[in-house]
Amino acid sequence: MKNTTVEKKSFEDFVEVANNDIFYKAYELARCLRETPEGLLDGLGHVVSSYARPEVEIEQKGGKREVYMLGSNSYLNLNSHPVVIKAAKEAIDKYGYGMGAVSLYAGLTDLHEQLEGQIADFYSSEDAIVFPSGYGTNVGVISAMCGKSDIIINDSANHASIFDGAMLSGAGIKIYPHGNIRCLRRILEKCDSNNGGKLIVTDGVFSMHGDMARLDEIAELAGEYRCRLMVDDAHGIGVVGPTGRGTAEYYGVMDKVDMHVGMLSKAPAGLGGYCAGKKEIIDYLRIYVRSYFFSTALPAPIAAGLVEVFKLLSEDKAGRSRLWENIYFLKAILQKAGFEIGVSNSGIIPLIIGDDEKLALFHRQLFEDGVYTNIVSYPAVRHKEARVRICVMSSFSKEQLSRAADIIIETGKKYRVI
Repeated sequence: MKNTTVEKKSFEDFVEVANNDIFYKAYELARCLRETPEGLLDGLGHVVSSYARPEVEIEQKGGKREVYMLGSNSYLNLNSHPVVIKAAKEAIDKYGYGMGAVSLYAGLTDLHEQLEGQIADFYSSEDAIVFPSGYGTNVGVISAMCGKSDIIINDSANHASIFDGAMLSGAGIKIYPHGNIRCLRRILEKCDSNNGGKLIVTDGVFSMHGDMARLDEIAELAGEYRCRLMVDDAHGIGVVGPTGRGTAEYYGVMDKVDMHVGMLSKAPAGLGGYCAGKKEIIDYLRIYVRSYFFSTALPAPIAAGLVEVFKLLSEDKAGRSRLWENIYFLKAILQKAGFEIGVSNSGIIPLIIGDDEKLALFHRQLFEDGVYTNIVSYPAVRHKEARVRICVMSSFSKEQLSRAADIIIETGKKYRVI
């Protein structure tokens, strides 16, 4: 075949390379991966031998290794809570392990309805809808709510699913630099004369930074410029806020958020996602969200476990205070040692390395010495913001965190990160 390639150096642009063979993009990706620093991909694709807990066995190419698990989103360890496990086991005996139908046909049980009611109550909303996929939640909700005449305003650090939903909607997309409220205001001023609708979408807690959106200021701007506000609080639910209801609760603006979106796979430790809001909005989503209407419903055992999870979250009895003790404890040690951790104020602690090659060496050494963390490089973040991401869990003892911190500090000194 004749090569008509238009060369692009950016990793994330490889799918845009023009070629008359649709498989060429796969070869371009392979080339990009070969050019990444040695070891940068070693941190991907590990296999765990048990549920997420402080010390876990992980299988890699070279065999199995015992590590401190500082890379799990199960912040409250509810995936192994005895009440949650018991409910899931009982549900699998009654309903089986899968639903075999989409929600709007014969895919719902009393458990699904109970869960949606609990989520609505959790946010003091009129109704809620549960999706079988977290990624599909953002993609579906945004693409169903917005169209070509509308404008979607995104924080640059929003999750990929938010951007994908925005692109799928066909709406105009505006992006402001991460956390830059002044720039957000300027965008809103320019869009104020737009005849279509306007939607501000933001993460509550940003997954790569661990910081929170300034929802007090964002909500005020949304009201001033007649915008709707959607918050994806995937990493905030169960963790931040006076009672664990997330970033909007932290800033006291729960009633000013039009659509509360979250993932059931982080602190809730299950699967799927949800959106809570006014009944008319939720009814609309049930009919018009393609990722809901055309997807098999969440398995009943997962729904049963989540019912128990939301009982614990609603009563703030899921171990949030213990989690924050561990977050403060580990952050203090790492900051004192000299690590750059940004302005994290959640269960996510980034260790900013700033160099891909150094990141690869640092991360590999941590794993070899018994600490598992998430490696984050371009295009997830800019090259100069390359990092490892630490996720703290409530079940860690102070002794375990101290030993893990010692390894991190020793490795940081070895590779001149600190």
